[in-house]
Amino acid sequence: MTYKRYRRVLLKLSGEALMGTQQFGIEPSRLEQYALEIKNAVENGIQVAVVIGGGNIFRGVQSDNVGIDRVQGDYMGMLATVINAMAIQSALEQMGVYTRLMSGIKMEQICEPYIRRRAIRHLEKNRVVIFAAGLGSPYFTTDSAASLRAIEIGADVVLKGTRVDGVYSADPEKNPEAVRYENISFEQVYQQGLNVMDMTAFTLCRENNLPIIVFDMNTPGNLLKVLQGEAVGTLITEY
Repeated sequence: MTYKRYRRVLLKLSGEALMGTQQFGIEPSRLEQYALEIKNAVENGIQVAVVIGGGNIFRGVQSDNVGIDRVQGDYMGMLATVINAMAIQSALEQMGVYTRLMSGIKMEQICEPYIRRRAIRHLEKNRVVIFAAGLGSPYFTTDSAASLRAIEIGADVVLKGTRVDGVYSADPEKNPEAVRYENISFEQVYQQGLNVMDMTAFTLCRENNLPIIVFDMNTPGNLLKVLQGEAVGTLITEY
C-alpha cells in the first residue's frame, strides 16, 4: 500500500473513544494522547482540522429511548460535540498548539461561527481548527460534518481515527476470521455493505474523489505514521 504525504487533513474522531476505559465522559489520559498525536502532526508541517463526535456524552439517535424528540435530541448531541471540542482545544493549548474552535451553531462566547474562508486562513497559519456542533442541522451525523468540512477546506484526505486498525470484511471483534483490507475502492465498500461511515458522508467523499483512511487512533504514533506515508490502516479511493 502506498500513501502520499498529505498537506492538509481532516481528522475525524469518535466521542466514544474519549471515554477510554470509562463508561462515559472524558478520560484524561486518552485526551492527552490524542492532543499529543495532533501536536506531532502539526510540528511535522501538516495542517490539521478536527471533527469529534459526542457519543461519550449524548447521541441524538438515543433520544427516542428517553422520550426526547429526534430533532431536539440531535441538537443535544451537537452540544455534546462542543464539550468534547473544547476539551481537545484545551489539551492542545496546554501543549503550546495554537487552535481555533468553530461551531455550526452560534455561541460567540466560546466558539467562532463557521466561515469557510476564515477556517482556511487559520489552517494556513498552522492553527488546528476544530469543527464543533456538526453541520448545525438535525439528521446529519458528525461523519457527514467531517466529509463536508473536508471538501470545503480543500483537505487532501479524511482520516477516520477509530479503535480498529482498518476496514474489515466483517466485524473483527465478532468474527476472528474477518480479513483486513489495505486498499479498497468506494464501489467495493458499497457492494460489500461495509460499515465505514454513514452513507451520506461516504457518498460525499466518493462524489468529490476525497480519499478516506481508516486507522487505529488509540495506538500512539499511528497518526504521524499515516501522515508520513506508512502502511497503517485502510485506504479507500475511487479505484
